[in-house]
Parts: sequence; C-alpha cells; structure tokens
Amino acid sequence: MRLAIITCSDTRSLAEDEAGHALAKRITARKWELCQHMVVKDDMQTIEARLKHCSDALKADVILTCGGTGLSSRDVTPEATLAVADRVVPGISEAIRQASLDITKCAMLSRAVSVQRGTTLIINLPGSKNAALECLYVCIDQLEHAADMMAGKGH
Repeated sequence: MRLAIITCSDTRSLAEDEAGHALAKRITARKWELCQHMVVKDDMQTIEARLKHCSDALKADVILTCGGTGLSSRDVTPEATLAVADRVVPGISEAIRQASLDITKCAMLSRAVSVQRGTTLIINLPGSKNAALECLYVCIDQLEHAADMMAGKGH
C-alpha cells in the first residue's frame, strides 16, 4: 500500500515535523510504502494542489494530512480536502473524534474530514505528534480494506 503524508503548517519545516515523522515511522513499520512526505503552508490552493498530486500523479492509496483542522482562520485543511473530494467518508472522522473525546474534550473542536478522491482515501489528522498517532491508531487497521474496496476488489 502506498501512503503520503502532507503536514499543513505555517510554523513547521520538514525537519521540525514531529507528527509527520511519527506517522511515517508507523507506516514503514507496517511495510507500507511512503511515497511522499511534505510540509506545506496553510493555504487552500497549495493544499489542494498537493492532495491532487499525491492522489492523481503519485497514485497514493491513502493520504494522511496533519494539522490545519482547528478553529484558527489559517486552518483550511478540511476545506481544501473537501474541494478535491469525490465522496465524503464521514465514519472515519466520526470514529476518530469519538475516540479522541475519551482523551480530551478539545476533540469536539476538530473540523477534520475524511474523503475519497478516485481510488485515494484522504484522512485529516491533528498536527500534534501524540494526537496524530492516537487518531491514526483508530483507523489504521481499516486502511488496507478501504484501499482494496476503492480499487474494486470488493469486501
């Protein structure tokens, strides 16, 4: 399975991307291919372009975004994700929020979404390392099945 990580942040560089690097470590530990890991500014057009590139050109099965899902005026990751979506996959983000509420009540402020673009699943995760890993844990066991279904392999 091919995965990409896009961290959306005005304050982090790739070297400082603790959440992205932690996710990359989990991905490679599963023997999945990390086809892209990048940090982009909190900018709608930039995020949209990177999502499209990872989905359409790199053919990632799953794209994990980190950051930009809160209430700040610069937090535009959900809007950029929805702009490139073919279909919304609400159950993933609902499950993540529900599990996260057991850890912190701040989880109810997350605007993260999960969508399908072609045969790519895009999941918005929080920007902090611990929160991103906790949220990935909620859905990681379903990613291969989701990729198989999107590729037409059925249940």
